[in-house]
Amino acid sequence: MFKKPLGNLKTSAPLRSSDRRKLKQRVIQSFSLDSDVGEDLVPDGLLSVKFKTHTDEPGVAYLGPGGDPLWFTLGIGSEDLIPTVYTLWKKPDLLPFLSTPSAVIPVLIGGADLMIPGVVQHASSLKTHQLVCITEYIRDSTRIGPPLAVGRMAVDSGVLSQDGAKGKAVFVLHAWKDHLFDMGHKGSPPDPWEMNHPAVTDQHVVDEDRPDDTQKDVSADPSVDALRSQLEQTQVDDDAPATELTKEDVSRILHDALLQAIKTSLSTVQNSVLPMTSSTFYSTYILPSRPAPSPSQPTTSTPIDIKHSSHKSLVSFLKSAEKQGLLKLKDAKSDVMIISVATSHADVVAHRPYFSLKDIAVRKEKRGQREEEERARVKELEVKELWKPHLQSLKFFSGAGFDTSALYTHIDIKAALNKYVADHQLVNTHDQSYINVAADELLRVTLSGKSENMGTTEFLKREEVIERLSEKMQNWYEIRAEGKDPTQRRKGQLKPITVVVKIRQGRKASTLITGFEPFFLEAVEVAEELKTRCASATSVSPTPGKSTGMEVLVQGKQIKAVTEFLASRGVPKKWMETADLSGGKK
Repeated sequence: MFKKPLGNLKTSAPLRSSDRRKLKQRVIQSFSLDSDVGEDLVPDGLLSVKFKTHTDEPGVAYLGPGGDPLWFTLGIGSEDLIPTVYTLWKKPDLLPFLSTPSAVIPVLIGGADLMIPGVVQHASSLKTHQLVCITEYIRDSTRIGPPLAVGRMAVDSGVLSQDGAKGKAVFVLHAWKDHLFDMGHKGSPPDPWEMNHPAVTDQHVVDEDRPDDTQKDVSADPSVDALRSQLEQTQVDDDAPATELTKEDVSRILHDALLQAIKTSLSTVQNSVLPMTSSTFYSTYILPSRPAPSPSQPTTSTPIDIKHSSHKSLVSFLKSAEKQGLLKLKDAKSDVMIISVATSHADVVAHRPYFSLKDIAVRKEKRGQREEEERARVKELEVKELWKPHLQSLKFFSGAGFDTSALYTHIDIKAALNKYVADHQLVNTHDQSYINVAADELLRVTLSGKSENMGTTEFLKREEVIERLSEKMQNWYEIRAEGKDPTQRRKGQLKPITVVVKIRQGRKASTLITGFEPFFLEAVEVAEELKTRCASATSVSPTPGKSTGMEVLVQGKQIKAVTEFLASRGVPKKWMETADLSGGKK
């Protein structure tokens, strides 16, 4: 769930006293706690912060006074409070637990779900979707490792004890060392706790029925390697095999999608869009109303469509809905027309809207519009490269009668050269794109280096002459920003802002940004803005070497986020230079 940095992270805000009391009461009631325990788990000075996961799922995190995330919710309007490992370290028995070998823990931390073969201990009365924590199995001990992950049961506990059972046991929502955990003080887990705690008296050890001579250390079992390999294939972004749904499951999801469409999309517009053909109704309203993929829910490899449902056809599905009173149909040759939908039907009224595929599409469209509007509002910096007569070129501009103290643009240099060439009749008669450089002593000496063969500059293309002449001049640049005065004009060659990803501190990738000062940007400002945009740690330090500039470091591969930030500050794309050196490719 939090394998990748949190996106759209808002500024944390203090929770009002009344809201904190409501939150504490919810915790006390949801987890059957005493009032004093609730006070400890929902302390005074609580902060709330909104975020989005890397899958664009919205959520709210509640931070303690010290900054540790203690609780979080997932989904729009969700009231399901989920404790973090920081909270579970305060009260390890808050949730029932499952234990797993130590070799599996790093894989879970990496973003995998817990598979059934990896469960060593579990409670006997766990139900699907129930919140649980995952601990490290400690062999030959009455102690239990501290909670290291939180998730929801994928199956009932009875399935875990079945011989040869496979598949997922727990859908992991949050784990030690993930990006939600990193928002806190990042401490080490506490010491193991005793299993004889009242909350775990009904724990069942999977291997407890084995004879003593067959007992073995699970963490040392060679089969753990295979288990670990299986777990590694279930990483959040990997194309791992997912749960297969039955035809009845698909039918139920499509039925919920119909309820979602009636309640959210058709409740106010049915009079203007109906009647409608079945295929249009299906593609426009039912399919977009299917639930959006969510790491907090089981993933599936089964397509959610009519073909994989228990209904033989779309018409059969719609007629079934008509029998339930959800809509009215009218036969039309081999098809049916949807005449109306029952917005006041009891099932529609009771339906609780969820985050759907349509919501994802709408959100992406709005985000695209906001980005487009932002780009339209941002006035790009006006960047000019300038050149001043200097050394060899000084004689040419002086002898040609041009101002030697002026700053010339590329167009100005071209105009001056064209006038000089025309006045001295230096255009090649055979090809007017070439200039007879050797025919003019002043121009030949200006463009030729001391060691260069005289013959190599006899004929040169016009653009090459302009380039050579500018190389003999002194570099200057001018940057003008709307609303900023005066214009920034400095001597020297302007270089692009560099955004480079490198491996630092072992295997950690970091993004380094340098050369931003000429573009009206300050290091501290850049670091603070990128800290929020990337939801990553940032730092500022002097650029290595003789440069007087500063360097901003952002943890992780953040080229896209950095370039978008620079564009939002008006930096033209031409003046951004990016490279990813973390894998040896540029």
